[in-house]
Amino acid sequence: MSTIFSKIIAGEIPGRFVWKDDVCAVFATIEPITPGHMLVVPREEIAKFTDADDATLSHLSVVAKHIGQAVERAFDAPRSALIIAGFEIDHLHLHVLPAWGDDQLSFANASPASPQELDAAAEAVRVALRDLGFGAFVPDAS
Repeated sequence: MSTIFSKIIAGEIPGRFVWKDDVCAVFATIEPITPGHMLVVPREEIAKFTDADDATLSHLSVVAKHIGQAVERAFDAPRSALIIAGFEIDHLHLHVLPAWGDDQLSFANASPASPQELDAAAEAVRVALRDLGFGAFVPDAS
């Protein structure tokens, strides 16, 4: 059975993608903790991070680092945060978001964003990724 993330990656459900490669895709979450909150998701349906093989987990971590650099740049944030929780969907995903303090890093702070806010955030991250030299992995807005 496909997860919602697999359906987004397959294009069955719309997604605001900022990165695509053979192992993973990165797209904006519809309920961001802060603007620019992105999800790094493996194409393979893996339930939790401790089930991932080392090569996949290493790749996701490196992509998360690049996304972190991009959200820092795009949102003028002093840091980016990485959260791996995964209780809401049985498909491994890394949350990467711009951060200004530990007090923000709670899913209780997440709230639905408008389509315009999501489009703007995704475009800002795509621009930053291209500026950082990762344009080969950045899809056009769809």
